Amino acid sequence: MIAIGSDHGGYELKKEIIKHLTERGLSYKDFGTDSTESCDYPVYGKAVANAVASGECEKGILICGTGIGISITANKIRGIRCALCHDCFSAEATRLHNNANILAMGGRVVGAGLALKIVDTFLDTPFSNDERHIRRISQMEE
Repeated sequence: MIAIGSDHGGYELKKEIIKHLTERGLSYKDFGTDSTESCDYPVYGKAVANAVASGECEKGILICGTGIGISITANKIRGIRCALCHDCFSAEATRLHNNANILAMGGRVVGAGLALKIVDTFLDTPFSNDERHIRRISQMEE
């Protein structure tokens, strides 16, 4: 199950991603927001991060205007490795090397077509399980 959430700045892109997840046959849980009316991104960043950290959801996707604030919020939750990605290379690398469990993007930064490719890359790339990456992740979490 994929946890997904956004603020008003990411709402339109979130709708596109939900449609894409549905077309791929992937289950998701939408943690809001439900409109373009101004709201506070930390509410949604925390909700998605807590769902992933608790094991309720396997991975998460967060979107705000830039992706910055919502990713900072998510990374405050223990066990979360949220990566802000606006290209496929970064999405692949963060899964391979960091075992990132939440993808963040900026709805005002990346277009829908590229965003869907980034989502696919993030969701479809497994963690490498290389010893050096396991060691580094352990050091991050100390």
